[in-house]
Amino acid sequence: MCAASAGIHAALVQPHVEGAGPLVGAAAFAAASLALAVAALAVRQPRHDAWAPIAAAVVLALIAVGYLLSRTTGRPLLITDREELDPLGVFTTGAELIGALGAAVLIRMKETA
Repeated sequence: MCAASAGIHAALVQPHVEGAGPLVGAAAFAAASLALAVAALAVRQPRHDAWAPIAAAVVLALIAVGYLLSRTTGRPLLITDREELDPLGVFTTGAELIGALGAAVLIRMKETA
């Protein structure tokens, strides 16, 4: 999920540079895609460090919460007014939340094993 979300966020950098939104929004999409790509590389198989699933869960959850905030209350410096829901954002956010939950379950299973 980290890799897929990284690709989606990377694809949205250019439209935010060209759009009416602030350049800081484009930088936020670039930073999100970088964080997600690093998380995807960290959790790759066959082996990964113990912190990798935790990092992936945190990154996925933070990015999903960021989308939810942008659609409910806005975010200072990035989005002053709430934006409308969009199908790609809803789908991606849902998948990110499922990915974060899956990582949390795996972390918990590993702790009890």
